[in-house]
Order: sequence, then C-alpha cells, then structure tokens
Amino acid sequence: MAVCIAVIAKENYPLYIRSIPTENELKFHYTVHTSLDVVDEKISAMGKALVDQRELYLGLLYPTEDYKVYGYVTNSKVKFVMVVDSSNTALRDNEIRSMFRKLHNSYTDIMCNPFYNPGDRIHSRAFDNTVTSMMMQVC
Repeated sequence: MAVCIAVIAKENYPLYIRSIPTENELKFHYTVHTSLDVVDEKISAMGKALVDQRELYLGLLYPTEDYKVYGYVTNSKVKFVMVVDSSNTALRDNEIRSMFRKLHNSYTDIMCNPFYNPGDRIHSRAFDNTVTSMMMQVC
C-alpha cells in the first residue's frame, strides 16, 4: 500500500524517510521533495483558516502514473508525506487519514522522549515499527 513515508521538518529537510522497494529509493526522495511545493501551496491557500484547525490533512497532493502522493501537516508545521501505489484502488480517503493520524501519534511519542532533540533525524525503533506495519498492512 504505502511505498514511501516521510517526515519533513518545518524547514523542509527530511527527519525520516523510508521506502519499501529500496532500489527506487532515490526516486521516492525526489517525489517527496517535489511534493513539498504542493504542500506549501495548499498551506498558503488555506491562509488563516489553517490556524483554527487541529488536524491538517491535506489530501491528495498529486497523482503520477505509478503513485499517488498524500500530505498531512501538524500544527508545528512538520509535514508527513505518504506515497501510495496507484494500483491500489480500494484505498479510501478516510483510511489514508487514519494512517496519518496513527503516524502523527507515533511522532508525538517521539517528541515526548526527553532524550530526543527536536529537529534531529528520527532514530526510533517504535516509530520504525509503526511505519513498517503501515507499509505492510495492505500490501
């Protein structure tokens, strides 16, 4: 289902990126990087209404021939990007939303760790297990 999941810092550098077909890892890095422009456009289009929302699911950012790219932004402007195989037509928008919520909860657990410095790359076995389970659950 999800072939790549990335967590991008407020300043647009990757905190975490993981892809399943590791031979196409550079392609997924590029896809995530190009999706940041669309995320910024959607955030600026929302304007002041963005401040009032608690959860910022951006929905489908853009489709390609092989993949669909979805986005989510936290209140602290940390971005989650998920690349999904477009051959999976059974996947609904509310399922993607719940996956982002699960990812956000796992990220919140990392932020609550007193030994984690915000802005550092994420090296957490629990977070990695959450991402792996999300990638494997519908594949």
